[in-house]
Amino acid sequence: MFQIIGIVLLFGLVFGSYIMSGGNMDVIIHATPHEMMAIGGAGVASFLISNSMGVIKGAGAGLGKAFAGPKWKASDYRDLLSLLFLLTKTMKSKGVIALESHIEKPADSSIFSRFPRIMKDHFAVDFICDTLRMMTMNLEDPHQVEDAMEKQLEKHHHEHAEPAHALQNLADALPALGIVAAVLGVIKTMGSITEPPAVLGSMIGGALVGTFLGVFLAYGLVGPLAARLKAVVDEEAAFYRIIQSVLVAHLHGNAAQISVEIGRGSVPSAAQPSFLELEEALSSIPNEG
Repeated sequence: MFQIIGIVLLFGLVFGSYIMSGGNMDVIIHATPHEMMAIGGAGVASFLISNSMGVIKGAGAGLGKAFAGPKWKASDYRDLLSLLFLLTKTMKSKGVIALESHIEKPADSSIFSRFPRIMKDHFAVDFICDTLRMMTMNLEDPHQVEDAMEKQLEKHHHEHAEPAHALQNLADALPALGIVAAVLGVIKTMGSITEPPAVLGSMIGGALVGTFLGVFLAYGLVGPLAARLKAVVDEEAAFYRIIQSVLVAHLHGNAAQISVEIGRGSVPSAAQPSFLELEEALSSIPNEG
């Protein structure tokens, strides 16, 4: 919502101030189609040249994510802590053997099936199951497990941050591409140097529209969207950091309740449940038969 409001304000205030100061929109309207063809076309072409198909698709989906915001809500963080509580409690009270059926086939697990939104995130489920599987194979050194999890998180975050980096690179290129379009306009103007001043002035004004559009789109639209997408990706990454915090705390010998309390501290402030809210959510979980 705020992104849409921002875009409306961006166009309204920039062009509104231009009109209020006596600017003539005819020059901009006349020049925009071919200037945008040069700038936008070159921008799209450079974007295709510099990125893989996966990043290109991710950037397209990322634009929607920039408007929609992070996919994880406060209830999802409570569910994640509840899931990890059940898993670590089962491991503590019944041993690793009781956990194997849950981590080998999470889709059929009576624990995982209680949290359908988390089940839809394949990385989260695999990340949990793979880590617990390492523990069942007697890899119980908290530092080794934490290091292995850290490498997985870094790889996942790097891959998911690439679309935001690609959009930022496009934003960085747009001012220069605007200059390219403006130079072409100047070349065209110089080819008509014999025309009267009024005609030359209009042609130069049209050429400068290219520079304006390049800077305007870079710093007013594409750059902010890239920054927003990066912020969303960073916030979503916190979800997986909680998994790391809880499971490492479990390996250090903490009780399940203490482990999830440590994980609660990693929840983004806007979605963080209070101690009592988490206590209530955990106490409302039916006993695992």
